[in-house]
Amino acid sequence: MAFPDPVPGLVIRYSYLWRDEARRGDEEGAKDRPCVVVLAVTDVEGQPVVTVAPVTHTPPRKRNDAVELPLATKKRLGLDEQASWILSTEVNCFVWPGPDLRPVSRARADTFVYGFIPGGLLKALRGQIVRQGRVHVVNR
Repeated sequence: MAFPDPVPGLVIRYSYLWRDEARRGDEEGAKDRPCVVVLAVTDVEGQPVVTVAPVTHTPPRKRNDAVELPLATKKRLGLDEQASWILSTEVNCFVWPGPDLRPVSRARADTFVYGFIPGGLLKALRGQIVRQGRVHVVNR
């Protein structure tokens, strides 16, 4: 499986580790899920480090805790038709590609990439993360 360069807006399948799971001492997420690459940088050792935000079906507690993923985008990415949100209150950071990337599906076992979200949606997500003031980061 080839690994593309991680770029913001890329939607990957990933074993996302929720903040509460990390607090309990879990090292791996309980469920693989779509996640959006929010930021990709290179560390001092030259390794790419990626920050991802999770996609969930659970409605946010507050309207400003997430950005809704439009149905048209979900269809284009090959996701289900249930309402989904990209959370802006917590993220995972990891060295790319990392062991927690997962194949999209059995039918698409050769890739862990769904596609990209539109630029405007990425901009809205990033803006919301910045406005949060405090985002919970789980380093993996």
